[in-house]
Amino acid sequence: MPDTTVRLQKFLADAGVCSRRAAEVQIAEKNVWVNGLLAVLGQKIDPASDKVTFNGKTVRSIAQPKITFALNKPRGLICSNDDPFNPETIFTLLPRELAKYRFFTAGRLDKDSEGLVIITTDGDLAQRLTHPSNQVVKRYLVVLESGFSREKIPRLIKGITLEGEKLKVEYANLINPNAGGLATSLDVHMHHGKKREIRQLFLALGYPVKRLKRYQIGAFPLRGIPLRAGQQLSPSQIESLFALPGLAPRPSSIRLNAKPKSPRTSSKSHEA
Repeated sequence: MPDTTVRLQKFLADAGVCSRRAAEVQIAEKNVWVNGLLAVLGQKIDPASDKVTFNGKTVRSIAQPKITFALNKPRGLICSNDDPFNPETIFTLLPRELAKYRFFTAGRLDKDSEGLVIITTDGDLAQRLTHPSNQVVKRYLVVLESGFSREKIPRLIKGITLEGEKLKVEYANLINPNAGGLATSLDVHMHHGKKREIRQLFLALGYPVKRLKRYQIGAFPLRGIPLRAGQQLSPSQIESLFALPGLAPRPSSIRLNAKPKSPRTSSKSHEA
């Protein structure tokens, strides 16, 4: 008789609950039950006969297809699966037929920021994209309320410590500085990313951020994806997210005044 059992963390990942690594944490924190008993690390289950619950909710045994989208997030939307105070999230941009699947955000943008966001039903992929050890490079266009000088760029790269946390970027450069060597726009790269880190870093240096837009992840650019729309990614495009970025479009060429389009999402996949 064939063995139909699978490791519990794989079952949870396939069901779209979380990544395998995150599942191990949830099991250790006693948030997962199997047939009314607390689950243990390394446990195997039979999806056809065992009942698994996570945080009190039954986990369905049907594996999700692996679907990954690149979305062009507008300002005003949050990167959350469920928020009673914000009924419209980035997930409302997806076609209705995908609403039954559980998507993970692989690197969030705050409500006031815009640009490229990757969402996926593949928990392991989301973990790979967000884990600091993989050093996935993210590129941002930062628009400030006042002019920033080139002499202060080393301060961004060296970083500061704020409330016990180190805030820094890996690369920064001015975009179209004026005759006095000042610019209100910068191209910023980083491969980590704490909550609102870029905004907090510039604010701590006395430069409030007026606009923040992520325009590239790895070697995959936002270019070509309309605002409030998305593109389903092919396997090669997914791998490009992990590539070291080569020549990218100048951030200054990215339109800042794009008009919102209707929330329709194309599932057509093409090479960037």
